[in-house]
Amino acid sequence: MDKLEKKFEIQIKWRAFPLNPGLPEAGISLDALFRKKGYPISADKAMADLKITAAKIGVPMGDRTTVYDSRLAQELGLWAASMGKGHEFHNAAFQAYFVRGENIATLPVLLDMAANAGLDREAARATVESRSFKATVDRDWELSRAKNVQAAPTFFIGSERLVGAQSYERLAERVAKYAKHRK
Repeated sequence: MDKLEKKFEIQIKWRAFPLNPGLPEAGISLDALFRKKGYPISADKAMADLKITAAKIGVPMGDRTTVYDSRLAQELGLWAASMGKGHEFHNAAFQAYFVRGENIATLPVLLDMAANAGLDREAARATVESRSFKATVDRDWELSRAKNVQAAPTFFIGSERLVGAQSYERLAERVAKYAKHRK
């Protein structure tokens, strides 16, 4: 994302998305989530496919088996963005959740993610405890519903929508195309 911003002199805006809201703090197994949602594929198969896709675009992926509520991480992520550390925070959150399989619903992990993004732990704690970005996340969730966003990530580049993990090259191609048409 940083590379796209620098190359095309654009600003990327991160938005929160209600990905499995309301899960217990301890999370639930991916198998239980897939059964609950009635997915026609096993969690093991979905994770294997995800790892293949991630490897193709050079993204590390661990062997997580549990899904956690990301609401507080989203609130903290929007605070991080307001502090100029949005990309760093999202990278730290990705590493914690998708690579190491950590529980991003817990305060210690949230504070570690903030610190890994170069943010002050105590300021991050105050943000989480005060829920000062709750309304901002609520608005983003409403926007995602209005735009019928069904998966994360979803990229909007002009009127074009790209769903799922994308390579840098594909995103750069779409941004260049959009920039060309705007001139």
